[in-house]
Amino acid sequence: MKFSTRVSCIGLLAMTAAMLPFSPSFAATIPAITAAKEQDLSGMLKQAMPAVVNVAVHGEITNPINPFARDRQQQQPNQIPSKRFESFGSGVIVDAKRGYILTNAHVIHDAKIITITLSDGRVYHAKLIGEDVASDIAVLEIKADNLTAMHLGNSDELLVGQPVAAIGNPFGFNQTVTSGIISALQRTDLHIETLEDFIQTDAPINPGNSGGALVDMTGNLIGINTAIFAPEGGSIGIGFAIPANMARSVMEQLIQFGEVRRGVLGIIVQTLTPDLATAFNNLAPSLTDHFKSSGIQGAVVDSVVPNSPAEKAGIKIGDLIRKINGKSIKTGAEIRNTIGLLQIGANLNIEVLRNGKSLTLHSVVIAPHEQEKLQAKNKQLLSGITLQNITIQEPVHGYVEGVLIVDVNEDSTAWHRGLRAGDVIISANLKPMPDINALNDVAKQNPKELLLNIHRGPFAQFIVIK
Repeated sequence: MKFSTRVSCIGLLAMTAAMLPFSPSFAATIPAITAAKEQDLSGMLKQAMPAVVNVAVHGEITNPINPFARDRQQQQPNQIPSKRFESFGSGVIVDAKRGYILTNAHVIHDAKIITITLSDGRVYHAKLIGEDVASDIAVLEIKADNLTAMHLGNSDELLVGQPVAAIGNPFGFNQTVTSGIISALQRTDLHIETLEDFIQTDAPINPGNSGGALVDMTGNLIGINTAIFAPEGGSIGIGFAIPANMARSVMEQLIQFGEVRRGVLGIIVQTLTPDLATAFNNLAPSLTDHFKSSGIQGAVVDSVVPNSPAEKAGIKIGDLIRKINGKSIKTGAEIRNTIGLLQIGANLNIEVLRNGKSLTLHSVVIAPHEQEKLQAKNKQLLSGITLQNITIQEPVHGYVEGVLIVDVNEDSTAWHRGLRAGDVIISANLKPMPDINALNDVAKQNPKELLLNIHRGPFAQFIVIK
């Protein structure tokens, strides 16, 4: 599966004058816009289009030095240390008074100069307020009067089949509109961005549309167009947009702090599937029946980080997280998105299913560096080791019970004592180790020395950590 994940247009200075030729064969590839025939969009677009702008970027990309050259004489004598580039995309004015513009982070990445061209032809230099690579959102600012802003809609209320329009500057053709429907919601695991909760649409999106608007039939901004599925390099009617609610959350932090200050909860989760519901008998004997009868969805807790907010809140391995702050959770990706968009210090009400009973737990997200400090208090003996509970996805599941070592820092005591990635800790100080929490409890009780029984493939041995 091939994604054209960056649909802004990029070219070197020497090639910026070149444009795609307009020919009958090229025109024949443009899908017919049938939605516009069914509903006249002109009134809505007249209000919405002035809020969509062209974003032109000038920057430099540094050329890497040839690492195989033996000396300076083998480098090209006239080698230019960097290349200048120009690219263009789209943006959406969301605050007319303050001149704030939403766009994609990849549109303005590495930019030295950002130029905004409004729908009426006015041109301004933009200031970068902040960018967030994880969500691919950036906020720009221009100083201008008589701007038209687009209202941010509630993307949580969208429905599959709902008609939409995409507004942007594909291939540099300013103020271009395409229309279609919402093909799917909550698309995740596409490996385009770190945080993914995409709206999928068949409204044609092409290079240059990045950062443009996906609007509903009332002209509300419901998404920021960002990527296309493009096996042949052009639009085939599978495009993706970042939901407006995600963009709004990121934008607010970028405006306030210039960055997104993400907190952590301290859990590893995976999406509940029918197979998992059947296999996880330890969750509750009735879980499988619940799943079949009521279609229970959520995310299963695979691991709880010691001393984390999650552990302090009482979250346990095997809990099924169903809601966070009243919002239903269907997949593990939704938890990552929800936590990833919360500010440090945000309060959480977490509804979990445990042993067939519903519980509401309370927690707070903290800064990553604070989590590291908390873990370090009781982890000296285990420092440098990345641990994971054995789940049904692990090849050793069902053969051994213990804690899997995922990685070992080569500078750590654990490494020098002989621990390696792939080892399974079966016991610590002669006590069985069913999970990470048990291992950390033993480490707390015996802060000076640990006697570990390790299984490595078909072999086993004792290793002393002190």
